[in-house]
Amino acid sequence: MPKSANPRSGAAGLAALSICESLILAMGDLKIMGEKDAISVIKDAAEAHRGAGGTEEERDLHTEVASILDRIISGGNSIRRP
Repeated sequence: MPKSANPRSGAAGLAALSICESLILAMGDLKIMGEKDAISVIKDAAEAHRGAGGTEEERDLHTEVASILDRIISGGNSIRRP
Protein backbone atom coordinates (compact mmCIF):
# COMPACT_ATOMS: atom_id res chain seq x y z
CA MET A 1 0.00 0.00 0.00
CA PRO A 2 1.38 3.41 -0.83
CA LYS A 3 2.70 5.22 2.25
CA SER A 4 0.40 8.17 1.63
CA ALA A 5 -2.74 6.03 1.39
CA ASN A 6 -5.43 6.13 4.02
CA PRO A 7 -4.99 3.09 6.32
CA ARG A 8 -8.72 2.36 5.99
CA SER A 9 -8.37 1.94 2.22
CA GLY A 10 -7.07 -1.57 2.92
CA ALA A 11 -10.52 -2.42 4.27
CA ALA A 12 -12.03 -1.85 0.83
CA GLY A 13 -9.54 -4.30 -0.69
CA LEU A 14 -10.28 -6.92 1.97
CA ALA A 15 -14.01 -6.48 1.43
CA ALA A 16 -13.58 -6.92 -2.34
CA LEU A 17 -11.42 -10.02 -1.81
CA SER A 18 -14.02 -11.52 0.54
CA ILE A 19 -16.80 -10.94 -1.98
CA CYS A 20 -14.76 -12.47 -4.82
CA GLU A 21 -13.84 -15.51 -2.71
CA SER A 22 -17.50 -16.01 -1.79
CA LEU A 23 -18.55 -15.73 -5.43
CA ILE A 24 -15.96 -18.28 -6.56
CA LEU A 25 -17.05 -20.68 -3.79
CA ALA A 26 -20.73 -20.19 -4.68
CA MET A 27 -20.05 -20.86 -8.38
CA GLY A 28 -18.25 -24.05 -7.39
CA ASP A 29 -21.10 -25.14 -5.11
CA LEU A 30 -23.59 -24.51 -7.93
CA LYS A 31 -21.39 -26.48 -10.37
CA ILE A 32 -20.95 -23.40 -12.55
CA MET A 33 -17.19 -23.44 -12.12
CA GLY A 34 -14.91 -26.30 -11.20
CA GLU A 35 -11.69 -26.20 -9.18
CA LYS A 36 -9.54 -25.99 -12.33
CA ASP A 37 -11.52 -22.99 -13.61
CA ALA A 38 -11.40 -21.25 -10.22
CA ILE A 39 -7.64 -21.66 -10.07
CA SER A 40 -7.35 -20.40 -13.64
CA VAL A 41 -9.29 -17.22 -12.80
CA ILE A 42 -7.00 -16.47 -9.86
CA LYS A 43 -3.87 -17.25 -11.90
CA ASP A 44 -5.07 -14.88 -14.65
CA ALA A 45 -5.55 -12.12 -12.07
CA ALA A 46 -2.05 -12.72 -10.68
CA GLU A 47 -0.51 -12.58 -14.15
CA ALA A 48 -2.30 -9.31 -14.90
CA HIS A 49 -0.67 -7.79 -11.82
CA ARG A 50 2.74 -9.23 -12.68
CA GLY A 51 2.56 -7.47 -16.05
CA ALA A 52 1.37 -4.14 -14.69
CA GLY A 53 3.53 -1.08 -15.09
CA GLY A 54 3.60 2.25 -13.34
CA THR A 55 5.87 3.88 -10.85
CA GLU A 56 8.19 1.79 -8.70
CA GLU A 57 5.70 2.09 -5.84
CA GLU A 58 2.82 0.97 -8.07
CA ARG A 59 4.84 -1.97 -9.43
CA ASP A 60 5.70 -2.98 -5.85
CA LEU A 61 1.99 -2.94 -5.00
CA HIS A 62 1.17 -5.09 -8.05
CA THR A 63 3.92 -7.54 -7.07
CA GLU A 64 2.43 -7.79 -3.59
CA VAL A 65 -1.04 -8.41 -5.03
CA ALA A 66 0.31 -11.19 -7.29
CA SER A 67 1.99 -12.74 -4.27
CA ILE A 68 -1.28 -12.72 -2.31
CA LEU A 69 -3.08 -14.37 -5.22
CA ASP A 70 -0.36 -17.03 -5.45
CA ARG A 71 -0.81 -17.75 -1.74
CA ILE A 72 -4.57 -18.06 -2.21
CA ILE A 73 -3.97 -20.71 -4.88
CA SER A 74 -1.44 -22.65 -2.82
CA GLY A 75 -3.45 -22.31 0.39
CA GLY A 76 -6.77 -23.36 -1.08
CA ASN A 77 -8.72 -20.23 -0.17
CA SER A 78 -11.58 -19.62 -2.61
CA ILE A 79 -11.50 -23.27 -3.65
CA ARG A 80 -13.26 -26.07 -1.84
CA ARG A 81 -11.03 -29.09 -2.16
CA PRO A 82 -11.97 -32.62 -1.10
